[in-house]
Amino acid sequence: MVNGIINIYKEAGFTSHDVVAKLRGIVKQKKIGHTGTLDPDATGVLPVCLGNATKLCDMLTDKSKEYEACMLLGVTTDTQDMSGKVLENKQVSCTQEEAREAVLSFIGEYDQIPPMYSAIKVNGKKLYELARNGIEIERKPRRVEISHIEILECSLPEIHFRVSCSKGTYIRALCADIGDKLGCGAAMKSLIRIRVGTFVIEEAWKLSEVEKMVAEGKLLEHVIAPDRVFMEYPKVKVKSVFEKALANGNKLGLNQVTFEKENTLQEGELIRVYNSGDIFTGVYTYMAEEKCLKPYKMFF
Repeated sequence: MVNGIINIYKEAGFTSHDVVAKLRGIVKQKKIGHTGTLDPDATGVLPVCLGNATKLCDMLTDKSKEYEACMLLGVTTDTQDMSGKVLENKQVSCTQEEAREAVLSFIGEYDQIPPMYSAIKVNGKKLYELARNGIEIERKPRRVEISHIEILECSLPEIHFRVSCSKGTYIRALCADIGDKLGCGAAMKSLIRIRVGTFVIEEAWKLSEVEKMVAEGKLLEHVIAPDRVFMEYPKVKVKSVFEKALANGNKLGLNQVTFEKENTLQEGELIRVYNSGDIFTGVYTYMAEEKCLKPYKMFF
């Protein structure tokens, strides 16, 4: 079984689920999972976990993301992008400067209402399933953070921009919110995800390229080891006499490990844990009161 992460370039027309299904056929293994949905019409970075690295999926979903998007002012749709049904058209009367100011005003934290056409579950039902049946329900706003926006081109009614944001941010919803602020409405015209955490689009592989790797026996050369995504966390090695405690998934006292570098640990801080042979075995959290490390994700 292949264990690790591969940076996939999701092409237009594929759902994230489609990518996983096709990879299962290409790699010939079932244990594969993606790290967060990307709209079918969107393209770009989709890290996919294989084997025991599927335990990472939820942690990778938490990573910051970066997109390049094109927004069309003056149109409102039921999906908040141009794949949906047009609900309203309005004249775009704002100036370029007013449009720029509206876009940049969203830098920082704000409460965003998720789109009805999204994979969020409410009472066991995905919102898009309800939306397809003509049902719209009230959604609670979610706090998101837009850390950076760069306007690449402003040629009204279209605006091209690059945005860095926190997990759970919907760029479609951001476009709609900008349109509401300008009073003319807006819908997302195109979207490319160019980064998820440390995974960048320049290093992403199309499914056809992965198929070629497998045929040539070179897949493992492009699979990223699970611990690579945690390199910002402190590293410890378990002393050989305490290997059994590690193998049993027990808590580890600070006297049972050796730190790679001197660190001042904070409550809840994540730590990379390796066995005495320097093999990555999991991510632990620091428990300040007990002065120990508690298992968070294990990768035996």
